[in-house]
Amino acid sequence: RSTSGQEFKLSTYGDVYGALQADYYSNQNRLDRYVDFDQMEYTPEIASAMDIYADEMTTSSVYRSILNISCTNQEIRNVLETLYYNILNIEFNLYGWCRSMCKYGDFFLYLDIEQDEGIKNVIGLPIQEIERLEGEDKNNPNYIQYQWNSAGITLENWQMGHFRILGNDRFAPYGTSILEPARRIWRQLTLLEDAVMAYRIVRSPERRVFKIDVGNIPPEDVEQYMEKVMTQMKRNQIVDVNSGRVDLRYNPLSIEEDYYIPVRGAASATDITTVGGGKYTGDIEDVKYLRDKLFSALKIPQAYLSKGDGNAGGDDKATLAQKDIRFARTIQRLQRSIVAELEKIGIVHLFTMGFRGNDLLSFKLALNNPSKLAELQELEHWKARFDAADGATEGYFSRRWVAKNIL
Repeated sequence: RSTSGQEFKLSTYGDVYGALQADYYSNQNRLDRYVDFDQMEYTPEIASAMDIYADEMTTSSVYRSILNISCTNQEIRNVLETLYYNILNIEFNLYGWCRSMCKYGDFFLYLDIEQDEGIKNVIGLPIQEIERLEGEDKNNPNYIQYQWNSAGITLENWQMGHFRILGNDRFAPYGTSILEPARRIWRQLTLLEDAVMAYRIVRSPERRVFKIDVGNIPPEDVEQYMEKVMTQMKRNQIVDVNSGRVDLRYNPLSIEEDYYIPVRGAASATDITTVGGGKYTGDIEDVKYLRDKLFSALKIPQAYLSKGDGNAGGDDKATLAQKDIRFARTIQRLQRSIVAELEKIGIVHLFTMGFRGNDLLSFKLALNNPSKLAELQELEHWKARFDAADGATEGYFSRRWVAKNIL
């Protein structure tokens, strides 16, 4: 609250922050990243990974709805349930929002707001055309706007829901896609797969070398003679009974890439030999190496994505979050990003409908924990605590000490 602190916030901080934003906009190459993310989804493993992330983030059951609303005020609770389940229709839309956020790192949602009625509709906007403007107002460093480039519209912060995965300052104020660590590996894997495919197509078939004895044919007629021999071996003459025309059709039994070499001499004779195909058509260890690195970047075990590859987890019916607690923690971190923006949308809706003060913050949202294994471990942890508390008798420790140090 000192004078120097206020001056820094109003002047220096604003200038520095504005300069940083200019550097971010010029250096981050958002459009190039988005183009890569669109192309990466043509890889089946990556598309399946996106589906797995979205499915785990939006788990629900008969006893647990997709979004849990905790609020002591029943009126506010009813208003929020109408907002999330009827207006936003999260049971249908939340899956796509989560998938887009995981894919691009960002997702922009326009809020159609009516005065005194709240949010009436939401519209997803193309992320390639939206820019987040921060540091534009030196008097208010927290002032945020959104610019829709193609439409030429500037939207206020309360008109937009910006779902983003924070964690990499290099792309701030935008989010970081979960595909970002896999971009380089994906390029290498794509190039290598294309090279392997081209090698197999070009080098795998056998070739035949036809050594044609040209005898005493003059050198200027050798080429014509060779063309005649090649035509006779590779073409079948078929006469059309209606028109009488001769049609030279390709003979599929012959190989197009054979070699014809004219030879002459006393000891020469027509000969046909076979040239073997490529020897490395079955070696894909380098492809597997890059594919394993791709799975590591996606944080999804190979046994879960590669079906029918002899993996132990190929026939396991358990969800990934139940098998891997680390993946469950990653899902919970992504769920917090979704919940934070959904709470902002709820606050804007309540404010527009006339609620003020503590009523705007009187609710909490939560998505379901996808890992039953994590819940069971937490229960085992508390069971051990209760057993230890029961074992600490009154003769040695007081109840206060047990409550403070064990519970």
